[in-house]
Amino acid sequence: MSEILSEQRFGEFVVVRRHGDGHVAELLLDRPKAMNAVSTDMARSIGAACEALGADSTVRVTVLTSSHERAFCVGADLKERNSFTDAELVRQRPTARAAYTGVLELPMPTIAAVHGFALGGGFELALSCDLIVADDTAVVGLPEVSVGVIPGGGGTQLLPRRVGAARAAELIFSARRVEGPEAKDLGLVDELVATGSDRERALALAETIAANSPVGLRAAKRALRLGHGLDLRAGLEVEDAAWRSVAFSGDRAEGVAAFNEKRKPEWPGE
Repeated sequence: MSEILSEQRFGEFVVVRRHGDGHVAELLLDRPKAMNAVSTDMARSIGAACEALGADSTVRVTVLTSSHERAFCVGADLKERNSFTDAELVRQRPTARAAYTGVLELPMPTIAAVHGFALGGGFELALSCDLIVADDTAVVGLPEVSVGVIPGGGGTQLLPRRVGAARAAELIFSARRVEGPEAKDLGLVDELVATGSDRERALALAETIAANSPVGLRAAKRALRLGHGLDLRAGLEVEDAAWRSVAFSGDRAEGVAAFNEKRKPEWPGE
């Protein structure tokens, strides 16, 4: 397990840790008494943490984790929601959306480390990441229609991009929960690991990714995200724009030099 270099708390329920040489950040959901149910305060803290991470050019990879041993995140705080008037729910909506879009729009590669329950908004937080590592206790799903709403943290858009329109429709309309092995088979998660090892594996994968050019990683993510769903010609234009953004960078010069000099690159990150 990589060494924790520093820790910063955002509100009561979110912690950002820096690992190893400082290039891997861990975004920790830390509301264990509620199985990380996302309250208004917690949503606000997730958004603030993501804003800080997005502005930090030294972060090359972010890993989203949970402090609860039996849950990643069980979704929106329905106890809090039950007390809302219609007007209060409308006022809360931008705060909730900012939490999910905050994770989705992080400019560096992101990995979710999932164990136990990842339901509703909890699974949407994982879907907002580029990769999902789950252990074999994971139970994922978007059960919102069973309580009279729909996925509101990006689920109706992110799930079909992972598993296709028909499979996403079946999962959302049935509101069923999917256990780890089936989730891996369906492509709901990318890697299935032994019980209790999701965080360790996600951080190890993050360290591997973080060894690469930070400029290259962010440009590759932009190309992947912006090009998805475009026709091939338009997608290649997106890729070319991303290529041009790195082709004359210090990272490109260092990468080529290090390759020819048979040494490990020292990325300037610009």
